[in-house]
Formats: sequence, C-alpha cells, structure tokens
Amino acid sequence: MKNFANRLPDWVLRWLPSICLLLVFLMTAAVAVLAHDPGLSAAELKLVGDQLHVRMTYARQDIEPLVKLDTDGDGQVSAGELATAQSALQALMQETVVLISDGHPLPLHKVQVTTDDSNAVHCELTFAAVAGARMQLRSLLPARLALGHKQFLTLRAATGETLGARLLDASNDLYELELATLAGHTKPQTFWGFLLLGIEHILTGFDHLAFLLALLLAGSRLREALKIITSFTIAHSITLALATLNWVNLPANIVEPLIAVSIIYVGIENLFRREIKGRWLLTFAFGLIHGFGFAGVLRELGIGADGNVVMPLLTFNLGVELGQIGIAALVLPLIWKLRQQPAFVPRYVPACSLLVALAGGYWLVQRTLF
Repeated sequence: MKNFANRLPDWVLRWLPSICLLLVFLMTAAVAVLAHDPGLSAAELKLVGDQLHVRMTYARQDIEPLVKLDTDGDGQVSAGELATAQSALQALMQETVVLISDGHPLPLHKVQVTTDDSNAVHCELTFAAVAGARMQLRSLLPARLALGHKQFLTLRAATGETLGARLLDASNDLYELELATLAGHTKPQTFWGFLLLGIEHILTGFDHLAFLLALLLAGSRLREALKIITSFTIAHSITLALATLNWVNLPANIVEPLIAVSIIYVGIENLFRREIKGRWLLTFAFGLIHGFGFAGVLRELGIGADGNVVMPLLTFNLGVELGQIGIAALVLPLIWKLRQQPAFVPRYVPACSLLVALAGGYWLVQRTLF
C-alpha cells in the first residue's frame, strides 16, 4: 500500500492535505442533509396453500409523514390512536405491494395492520389464489418514503424455510421469481443479499466511517493500524452476535447517542495526543457499542426471531468487514504519505479531527433532543 502512495505525482501530494480536509468538511456538511436515517423496512413473501401472504414491517417514524399516528405527541401510539388511524393505515398499506401472476394482477383479499412496543408498524396482506408459473412483486412504498429507503425482501416456504432474499429501493422495486421457488422446489441462497447489505451499511454509515477515520488519522504504523482495526472488528462482532441472538439488548435511544459520544471522544483525543499508543484497547470498548448499532439492521429485518440467524449474521458481518478493509486500504497509504509532510500532523490532523468531533456533536444533539 505504501508503494501506491509513493507513485503519486508531486502535484497530487502537494494538494492532498487540502483535498482531504475539504472532503472531511463536505462529509460533515452532509450530516445535516442526511441527518435522518433513510430507513430500512422488511417484507416477507410466503406461499400458504394457494394463497400468497405478504408481511411488511416499517418503523413508525418512517410511516408518520404519510399517516399521523401519534396524535397527542407523547412518542407512543396508543390503542385509541391506532384505532383512529386504522382506516388510513389500511388504505396506505393496500397500495404498498402489487403482485402479478403471468401478467394478471392478483386481487387483495385481506389487510391487517398492527403495532407493537418497539413502535413498529406491521402489515399483513393476503392475496387471492395463485395460478401460473411466474410471479412479479413490485414494492411501491419505498418511493414515498425518505430518499434512500431500503426494503429487504425475504422469500419463505410455508414451513418458514428461507428460500431467497433481495434488497429493494425506490429505483429497484421489482422482483421476479418462479412460483416453484416459493413452493420449495428450489432454494436460492441469501448469502449475497446479506453480504451486500453489510457492505452497504458500512459505506453509508457516516457515523461509523467518521469513527474509523478519526482512529486512522492518529495511527502512524501499519502494526498499530492493524491492531486498531482488528480490535474494532472483534468487539463489534461480539455484540452484533449477542444482540442478534437476543442474549443482550440495548435500546437504540441508548446505543445511538453512545456511538456519537465515541466519535466526539476520539476526535478530541486526536487534538491533544499526536501519537496514541494502546488505542486498540479504547477501540475495543467503543467497538462493543458500535456492534449494537450494527445489530439494529438485522433486528429490523426480523433476523433472530425465527431462529434462522447463523448465515445472515455471519455474512452480514463479513460484508461489514470487507467494507472496512476496503476503506482502510484506500485511506491508510494516503495518511502515511501525508504524515511525511511537516504541516500535516500539526495542522491538518487537528483540523480533520475537530471536524469529526463536531460531526459527532451534531449526531449527539440530533439523537438526544430531536
């Protein structure tokens, strides 16, 4: 990796510190634009007898802009509020999914909407008898939700066995399959779906990326960088597994602010300590917190509730690690080369660290007060 940085032209090296500072500034500015999580929902398609059942789960805050649920503003949806909003919710959910069998739309027979203590909105749609060989599912609601909203579609046999999976969004809302797949005659693997979900989660997780950047800024040697990355990987893998298996759980309103605190702490520490030895211990401690944040993605998809957890857990975690390794492989050679310039450590490292700490402060305020 060092050879790659040594081959950069001189003019690139002269401007790299300013470019890196600008990129960190732009990332910090993007926090305001992307302050609200675009959201992740889950959909499950199951063939039971000759009927198709579609179960969809959305976070209440994703549905609130479309249907007002919390009418008294107390942060919870009471039974009375849910009853009042039932008609509007059912009308909305009737327009969430379109199923087409051999070119003919399937009529919708039943819509049932419920909420639970986690403030999730569950919708179960029952479609008419299925005939034909090829099925098309189009998910329409992501286009009406926050920009970037993702929906993880899972295909299940009547026995509950997972047959396949696909990640949908507003620009990719169509899934085609053979009905024989739902009947359990074939078994597509979900490996790539969870692997790509893990990679995408780390690449779009700006808080995790800010934490990783702040850690790498202070590292001057490959050995220290490897210890930092390895300790972070081991730590978040532990809590990701514990939370997904429902052995240990922390609510999101505790985990998310703590992740912001970890970013603030590391950014401020960089301002006062140029060479930080033993940082892998601190990284391990904060990595435990970040692991609970990663686990929230799998819980939103219902992973662990049906006992089918090993493959999604391992492949999602592998995707997260591949994303982290890819980022480190790009960033570390540049940091090592830039540290050879006299002005980088005393000037640009503090400036970048301050911007990272400010981003963490913004996340902390946004996650505790708003």
